[in-house]
Amino acid sequence: MRHGRGWPVVIGGSAILIATIGIAFVRSADVEKGKVAFEQCAACHSLDGSGKDKDDGPTLKGVIGRKAGSLEDFRYSAAMKRSDVTWDAATLDKYITDPQAFIPGNRMAFAGITDGSQRDDLIAYLAVATR
Repeated sequence: MRHGRGWPVVIGGSAILIATIGIAFVRSADVEKGKVAFEQCAACHSLDGSGKDKDDGPTLKGVIGRKAGSLEDFRYSAAMKRSDVTWDAATLDKYITDPQAFIPGNRMAFAGITDGSQRDDLIAYLAVATR
């Protein structure tokens, strides 16, 4: 199955394989564990585009392939708007690791997730849940 901007997403058991851009990196991840990891994000972000998150964080619906800072109905920091980042597995991984290091001056009050497996699981979940 194709997902987003040419992302092949293969669901077999609890593993998802994601290849992105010209750099083919494949990660085995657990979507169910990613759903649990998303609970940290759910305080500020929705997945359904409901608009509940206008003050806290933008909806993550359709985040894969979207330019950072581009939703019209959310008030982004100037740093996010000028970042020139498009969200994919690689950029999400860097951002979720350390949001302030990846986009200095952004408003997201989150220290990051240092555990690579947990990030992989979260990104796999987002790839499925935000379509």
